[in-house]
Amino acid sequence: MELTRRHALAGAAALAAAPLLPNAPARAAAPLADKQAPSFYRYKVGDAQVNAISDGVNTFPLPNTFVLNASKDEVNAALEKAFLPKDKMSIHFSPLVINTGGKLVVVDTGNGPGAFASSKGNVGQFASNMAAAGLDPKAVDIVVISHFHGDHINGLLTADNMLAFPNAEVLVPAAEWKYFMDDGEMSRQATDRMKGVFANARRVFDAGLKKKVTPYEAGKDVAPGLQAVATLGHTPGHTSFILSSGSDKVFIQSDVTNHPTLFVTHPGWHLMFDQDPAMAETTRRKVYDMLVADKMRVQGFHFPFPANGYVSKDGNGYQLVPAPWSPVI
Repeated sequence: MELTRRHALAGAAALAAAPLLPNAPARAAAPLADKQAPSFYRYKVGDAQVNAISDGVNTFPLPNTFVLNASKDEVNAALEKAFLPKDKMSIHFSPLVINTGGKLVVVDTGNGPGAFASSKGNVGQFASNMAAAGLDPKAVDIVVISHFHGDHINGLLTADNMLAFPNAEVLVPAAEWKYFMDDGEMSRQATDRMKGVFANARRVFDAGLKKKVTPYEAGKDVAPGLQAVATLGHTPGHTSFILSSGSDKVFIQSDVTNHPTLFVTHPGWHLMFDQDPAMAETTRRKVYDMLVADKMRVQGFHFPFPANGYVSKDGNGYQLVPAPWSPVI
C-alpha cells in the first residue's frame, strides 16, 4: 500500500483520539533506564581480535574556528545534512585493546579518570568499559600511544596517579617524544592550548612512566602484526597503525580525521587541533586514497562507536561507510 500524507495525518488523528477510548486494564510500567550498557565491540582481523572500547562522547558548543578554513555556517550545514544538531559538536573516543593471540595490546588510552569526574561520566569511560569487557589492565603487555594529546595519554594513569597498566611497556612515537620533551619547544609555545598540551604530557610521563617508555620509529612493528605508519600533521609525531593477520588488515587511523561528518566528507577542511593543518590535509588525502584503492577497513579514534568501516570516494571528498554490526565475533 502506498503511504501518503493523508494516511500519515489519519494515523496522527487516531493517536490523538486514543485517550477518549475506554481505559485498558492497568499494567505496571517498567522503570526508565538511566544509562547505556557498557560500550565495547569485538571483531576479528585474521587471528587477532580487536576490542573497540568506548571512552565516551564529549559534547560542547561549536567554536567559530573549529574548522579553520570554513565558516561556521558551512560547518552547521554539514552537520544538518548528516542529521546532527547545529551549533554543537559531539566528539567520540574509542581506544582499542588488541589480542594478538600472544600479546594483549592497548592502542591509546582515552581521557582518563580526571575527565570522567569533570564531565560527570560522559568521557573517561575506558577503564570501566574495559573491565566490563572482561579485560584486565594488569594483563596488558604493551600500550602503544599514537600521539601526546590528552585524550590519548591521560588514561595511562589512574585517579590516584598510579600506573593504569602496571605491567605494560609503553611505546611512544620517537618524534613525538623528542618534540614534547624538549624544553626549548615548550618555551616557544604561544597559545594557551599548546602550553597546556606540553604541560599535560610532562605531567603524565613524569608520574613514574619515564622508565617504562620506549620510543619507536614509524615503518616498524610495535607489536606482533602491528606496524607503525607516520601520519604527520596533526602533531609532529602523529602515528597510525596497520594491524595485519593472514590476508586481513585494518588501518587504525588515530586522528587522521576528527568527526567524519566534517573531515572525511570534506578532507580539505582544517581542524583547529591540527598543528600543521596543510600537512594534515595532505596526509588525510594520501591515507584515504590508499584505503579506497585497497578496500581496507579503517578504525577511527573519533568515529561514532564502534568506530570502524570503509572509505569510498565521493566527488572531491570521501564517505565513511560503517561496517555492519555483527552478533558474532
